Amino acid sequence: MLRGLTTVSFFADDVAAARDWYTEVLGIDPYFTRPEEGPAAYIEYRIGDFQHELGIIDRRFAPHAATEQPAGQVTYWHVDDVDAGFERLLSLGATVHDKPTTRGPGFVTASVVDPFGNILGVMFNQHYLDTVDAKEA
Repeated sequence: MLRGLTTVSFFADDVAAARDWYTEVLGIDPYFTRPEEGPAAYIEYRIGDFQHELGIIDRRFAPHAATEQPAGQVTYWHVDDVDAGFERLLSLGATVHDKPTTRGPGFVTASVVDPFGNILGVMFNQHYLDTVDAKEA
């Protein structure tokens, strides 16, 4: 039934601030913005080897009520160095959600809460690298 990750949606009260923060984190500008003129209500980035999508939506359009605590699933994005990625996110204003933890051989996870209340996971995942290698072969 599930065939692959299409879009991870995060919510922010200030989409412009979220755009600035994620543009700094990712080192790329969003490829899609709506509306095209005026304050953005939605922006989207394409990230990584498989061009997975990260969307930032104005919290007014969230299908659920906002909470004071970070909530929801944790989606992990592959990074080559979890400790360095985790520290960089903290230096940019994120806060600790789950410190780097080895989950088994070839698997290390960590997560932060971005300045907008979303949980952002980073992971070194050997299976991900094996999949990329197989795709390129």
